[in-house]
Amino acid sequence: MGVTVVVGGQYGSEAKGKLVAHLALTTVGKVAVVRCGGTNSGHTVDIAGRRYVLRQLPSGVVEAGAALYLGAGMVIDPALLLTEMQDLAVEAGRVMVDRNAVVLEREDQVHEEKATLLDRIGSTLSGTGSATARKVLRGPAVRLAGSETRLRDLVGNVSRQLNDAVDIGGTVIVEGTQGAGLSLHHSPHYPFVTGRETSAAGFLSEVGLSPTLVDDVIAVFRTYPIRVAGNSGPLPGELTWQEVRRRSGAPCELVEYTSVTGRVRRVAEFDWDQAEEAVRLNRPTALAVHGLDYIDYADRSATTYAELSAASKAFMVQMERRLGTPVRFVFTGPSLRDLIDLRLERLSGTIRVARSLGV
Repeated sequence: MGVTVVVGGQYGSEAKGKLVAHLALTTVGKVAVVRCGGTNSGHTVDIAGRRYVLRQLPSGVVEAGAALYLGAGMVIDPALLLTEMQDLAVEAGRVMVDRNAVVLEREDQVHEEKATLLDRIGSTLSGTGSATARKVLRGPAVRLAGSETRLRDLVGNVSRQLNDAVDIGGTVIVEGTQGAGLSLHHSPHYPFVTGRETSAAGFLSEVGLSPTLVDDVIAVFRTYPIRVAGNSGPLPGELTWQEVRRRSGAPCELVEYTSVTGRVRRVAEFDWDQAEEAVRLNRPTALAVHGLDYIDYADRSATTYAELSAASKAFMVQMERRLGTPVRFVFTGPSLRDLIDLRLERLSGTIRVARSLGV
């Protein structure tokens, strides 16, 4: 019960969507999942054996009993949202869009193209930043969700609904967008950032929840952080995917593509300084780590702690020691099934013992 906020610790694509889906599926009692951000961020989840990139709906859609919310800070593409709902057979009664979320217009994408954001900062050119800027400028052409006829059956006061859910003993999961390294206000890499705040505090503001309601903040990290292709900004310790494959011992090619643009992702060494900054900014109560199979491919699809290699266990111990926060979830492959929930295995103590032994 209470509020859990899921945040990215790096530059996005840390597997936030996968973690949110798992939390929704394993939470006891009433659960509501609320998403932040816009169409520039895609969260990939497994739905009925199919990998699906969600750009509007929360990843909690995998749990049939979860209520789905799109917060007031979101940028809404009505056509895209309705398409996702149709593709996944999501009934309108499960979804609420906040009345004050801004509606994406075609002119927003055109504006970003003319501003050469792709060449300058590696933008996805989705129009999300432009739509957010129009909302801030409060011009007469701005349309909010409450005035969009295509959304008339979906619109409501999301903040009120979420607060009511907490008050009656339910659980609210806040699905953050992108990562701490892309924060508009706190990243050291401006202008190579996204168009919004990407911390737990920022997400709570977007959805209309008080920080005093929060029980958990879970920060998700990748063993090898990524950024989108092109001139997307600094990425300390940048590597090739061939080097990641060599280190992991993978028998097949390892390469990843961005979920929204389909471009090859840039990849790099784990940056401990950047991770420590993300922890200071978000003060997480728990960590999740994605990509243990990139450390040792023998860990691919492992589902228990005992199956993990010594190298992966050592990395987890190092995370706990250096970031001062317990590791609670680990991901060993692309599927939702490729996940180890250390809460269920009750192994956080095992990790602490391993740390004391220097493993």
